[in-house]
Amino acid sequence: MRAVAEFIMRGRMQATAVVMGAAVLPLFFWLSAAAVGLVLLRRGVNAALSLLFWGALPALVWWHFGEPRLLLVLLGTAALAQVLRATVSWPRVLLMSVPLGLLFAWAIHMAMGDALAETAKVAQPLLADMLKQLDPNADVAVLAQMQAFVVPVLAGIMAAMLQVSTLLSLLLARWWQSQLYNPGGFATEFQALRLNPLAAISLLGLALLGPQLDTQLAILLPVCTIPLVVAGVALLHGLKAQARLATFWLVGLYAGLVLLTQLVLPLIVLLAVADSLIDFRGRKRPQGPQNPADGEG
Repeated sequence: MRAVAEFIMRGRMQATAVVMGAAVLPLFFWLSAAAVGLVLLRRGVNAALSLLFWGALPALVWWHFGEPRLLLVLLGTAALAQVLRATVSWPRVLLMSVPLGLLFAWAIHMAMGDALAETAKVAQPLLADMLKQLDPNADVAVLAQMQAFVVPVLAGIMAAMLQVSTLLSLLLARWWQSQLYNPGGFATEFQALRLNPLAAISLLGLALLGPQLDTQLAILLPVCTIPLVVAGVALLHGLKAQARLATFWLVGLYAGLVLLTQLVLPLIVLLAVADSLIDFRGRKRPQGPQNPADGEG
């Protein structure tokens, strides 16, 4: 991957070739976004504007055929890269990803609203069967309430996936920048990432209370969860770097995220919130005795 970064930074033609070539192929849209992010982080907005233009051309074609994620991730990565360049603060980047995720949800609803509504209709009998199994005495009003959550939840999940893609593209761009110009800098930044208590508790509150206030606010649950998950993952990497955590736990973390998502995600979120209050990485490790006499004699 370092070779790709070196090729991108050789000049405008090479960077444009990577951005356009990756944008043409839907499976490599993240590479296009990361290339734009790398140039923006290193050389600024003016240098990245032309790349955004050429990358947006094939992305707009894909949008025309019902695939909006390429353009959304491309523009979202550029926006967050500018935030990171201006503030050098990953917590601010994570917080800015929330309104970006809501914007993604709105765009998804505009571009795929009919498909989401059709999916909700297909899910209606499945929800009815599930409700009968959980509560045979449940009335029609409960079923209607469950059905009202389907479209917002689907839009929120899709928006959160784009939010994750955007953050991963930016992380790749920052890692590339570190490899080329500041070896080890990315690891130091990511391992120190920590949300402040107000931000962490606010995100958790929005995620939990939003769906209770209005069905449309169910979008907040997945979108507000993503920054907490990233902060939780950074916490575990930070503890590993401090030799407080074995590599086994990191392997288990990523395996759990794939195989036991519904169980592992809440645990990571709670860890991130707890870390915002306690700062596990900032706590000093217990010191052992200086000599067999424990400092006496």
